[in-house]
Amino acid sequence: MFRNKVIVIGSGFSGLSAATCLAANGYDVTILEKNSSPGGRARSFETNGFVFDMGPSWYWMPDVFEAYFNKFGKSTSDYYKLKRLDPSYTVIFGEHDFVEVPASMDEMRKLFESWEPGSAQKLDKFLGQAAYKYEVGINKLVYKPGRSLSEFMSLKLLLDVLRMDVFQSIHKHIRSFFKHEKIIKLMEFPILFLGALPQNTPALYSLMNYADISLGTWYPMGGMHKIVEGMVQLAEEKGVKFLYDQDVQKIEVKDGKARTVRTASSTFEADVVVASADYHHVDKHMLEKSFQSYSESYWEKRVMAPSSLIFYLGIDKRLQHLQHHNLFFDEDFGPHAHEIYTDPKWPEKPLFYVSAPSVTDASVAPAGCENLFILIPVAPGLEDTEEVREIYYNLVMDRLEKLTRQEIRSAVVFKRSYAHRDFMADYNAFKGNAYGLANTLLQTALLKPSIKSKKVANLYYTGQLTVPGPGVPPSLISGQVVAKEIQKEYAISEAVH
Repeated sequence: MFRNKVIVIGSGFSGLSAATCLAANGYDVTILEKNSSPGGRARSFETNGFVFDMGPSWYWMPDVFEAYFNKFGKSTSDYYKLKRLDPSYTVIFGEHDFVEVPASMDEMRKLFESWEPGSAQKLDKFLGQAAYKYEVGINKLVYKPGRSLSEFMSLKLLLDVLRMDVFQSIHKHIRSFFKHEKIIKLMEFPILFLGALPQNTPALYSLMNYADISLGTWYPMGGMHKIVEGMVQLAEEKGVKFLYDQDVQKIEVKDGKARTVRTASSTFEADVVVASADYHHVDKHMLEKSFQSYSESYWEKRVMAPSSLIFYLGIDKRLQHLQHHNLFFDEDFGPHAHEIYTDPKWPEKPLFYVSAPSVTDASVAPAGCENLFILIPVAPGLEDTEEVREIYYNLVMDRLEKLTRQEIRSAVVFKRSYAHRDFMADYNAFKGNAYGLANTLLQTALLKPSIKSKKVANLYYTGQLTVPGPGVPPSLISGQVVAKEIQKEYAISEAVH
């Protein structure tokens, strides 16, 4: 008998999304979370008055978040307050070469025109195409479950896909519009969120430029974890139950279906299981071999998005020459990209990113102090030691102090690092990846690991290793897609529509 009991493994964005959608439609949903707090990579921690977001720090695609809460008759403003950042972010090309990227479209056109005469008009044309891709990509394609070619077989959708430059790289697409080196770097930056080289990323993803330039960069006051708090509150309003410190060890299968989920201390019965934890870990370590969907060689051939070396720093003074988001492009990305994707190794001259949310939000640091989040993208699967971390801490701080023309290290009153072994310990992340599966052409839609197990009838997957892909908005959508598939295949009479 189908009793509507759903077990969701993991409380990241995709797990929260799937659980809430199912609970709102009459399912009895319990989330088992490995850690002591919700949010997965979007957890936070507090120390000595500093509040650090542990992972995601960019709030793009505000319409995706708003649409999610609207599904339940709510708005983002019911749970957190958004502020649009202006400048959106700063790009540091070198000493005394800081470019503040304006929120205003008119100011953006002027900036482009100052670099390359005629480029303002080209930007309008580029963004016009990108807006169309965003409309089709975000409102149609990313909500497809990617289980069958028939999903894409409507004539209208086929024509849409043909217009979306799926078979051209974003690298070529951008260069067909612009020639100036700084413009090209600026336009290729959002592609880094997708976890692949611009040469290997379909031009479809110029939709990310539309998200960046047209929709803007926002910040939820209090920190990115405020989104998680809002989602948890909504989930609980819909009846979702949360159990923390529940490290799932095994999914037990009987007659081709997942029947029980075992943690170290408890056993939970299930009619449906949704795995929002690391796909590889669930498939290879929670299931017996005969029920695993993919071989180890399959996983080894996947192109993973980067991992990250992160430093959380509490500074006991206010800093100069930093905005909320700061991209340090003072070195050539070519060699760094080669050391991530082609010849994986610790990079010699890495690009890096600094978030200083205390520039916008006084609540995340004590008065007169600064909160810094420093991230270096690095290849997954590297050996991660304290010695290596310290080398890169000093390398980055040398450049940060030189470029911003101030002493910082002597003012550090709190320091914590986070890299591969932490991603593996906290999230069982395959190869210590931070962002999931790279969005290459050969890892798009049907070519990603399936949202439904090939061997276990009632086991579904959601999150950054399946459709639609890495990033917070796609993960939020991923949970909704899985919930819809479950409702189709395991409908219940008392569902609320």
